[in-house]
Amino acid sequence: MSCPATTASSIRNILRKASKHHEIDDLCKLLLARDSESVAEVVRFADSLRREQAGDAVSFVVNRNINFTNACVKRCGFCAFSRTPKGSQKGETYLLPLEEIAARAVEARRLGATEICVQAGLPPGAKGDLYIRVAECIKRAVPDIHLHAFSPEEVLYGARLSRVATSEYLKLLRAAGVDSLPGTAAEILVQEVRDKISPGRITVQEWVRIAKEAHTVAGMRMTSTMMFGHIETPIDIARHLLTIRSIQEETRVFTEFVPLSFVHWEAPICKKEDGRYLRECRSGPSFHERLLVHAVSRIALGDGIRNIQCSWPKESPKGSVLLLQAGCNDLGGTLMNESISAAAGARHGQLLTPAQMHRIVAEAGPERHLLQRDTMYGIIDRVSNSPLDEFANEKADSKFGSFHSLLSSDSFRFHSTARSCDTEVR
Repeated sequence: MSCPATTASSIRNILRKASKHHEIDDLCKLLLARDSESVAEVVRFADSLRREQAGDAVSFVVNRNINFTNACVKRCGFCAFSRTPKGSQKGETYLLPLEEIAARAVEARRLGATEICVQAGLPPGAKGDLYIRVAECIKRAVPDIHLHAFSPEEVLYGARLSRVATSEYLKLLRAAGVDSLPGTAAEILVQEVRDKISPGRITVQEWVRIAKEAHTVAGMRMTSTMMFGHIETPIDIARHLLTIRSIQEETRVFTEFVPLSFVHWEAPICKKEDGRYLRECRSGPSFHERLLVHAVSRIALGDGIRNIQCSWPKESPKGSVLLLQAGCNDLGGTLMNESISAAAGARHGQLLTPAQMHRIVAEAGPERHLLQRDTMYGIIDRVSNSPLDEFANEKADSKFGSFHSLLSSDSFRFHSTARSCDTEVR
């Protein structure tokens, strides 16, 4: 199947449709807009929808990422974060003990965080209750924090290790204190693409099932994501968006949608010397593509998912300004720690302070204003001073540590036995 040709008149006809009527051909035509007039028309329309659906506020959450291990049984071609304890990079494999995880959560809360986001590799030798114990230790340390933790891939791994259904494992996570799930591990929800970039990873069918179960069985909400700029086509992007839209129409599980630009610098599928190298893989999306993907996401998802986020670690502060003018209404989190994009070669840091966000929003337009939200998009307040502001730029790494410092440190070295995952909080 190939995308139909795009003309200015066909784009105008598509934009007249309600979002629920846009199908694959329509979305492909929008994604293939090439002349400046057509691109500008798509972007303007997306931003007008943003204004109608989400208003002029730009929201963000004060949060901290805790990527507690990079040890992983999978070898996804796009991932530069994971390490195998038995491979040539075994000396770079780490696992944070529960004491350290709890300490990072306490520090984040003291600095104003309302959310802890936990994602990691799938460590070999783990027991099925690993994720349960991580959740419990965070909630014991900071009971009032919102715990946004464990992607569908991790849910599937924990369920298999525990020999229970994913629906049952989601209930166990909820009882342990998990409040919502990150909708990562989606990449592109087209199985033929997944089989190339991440063979053996959670399937489309499994991801969709867990997303539905999260809400219908465990009563949890979830974010949704899409990684683009590698080997996917506009048709694949359109199929992904329609899958997300379909799940949302059925369950209302998703709080937001986040397009994630592929960072290629250190990705195995972009390295000729790596066995996972794919010749057809692109070096990430052009900025032209980024504009259109974010804009078309707003158009395709419509009122169903009102919050479209731009990922500043991948897009840069300057890029985020332009994406806020192309349908986005959210800047995501402060993060404090960011390992996934940094491992792949992103160079935009691991902390974006509220003061820095203020400057981004001011550049996006005089009518835009910054609001702090919680994970569920409840508004907390307009932002004034934040204790995080003093740690901007190079101070963030020295304050919070970094992915590269974890790789070189012996303090949290992973040992490929079950003991590595059994540290208790004392």
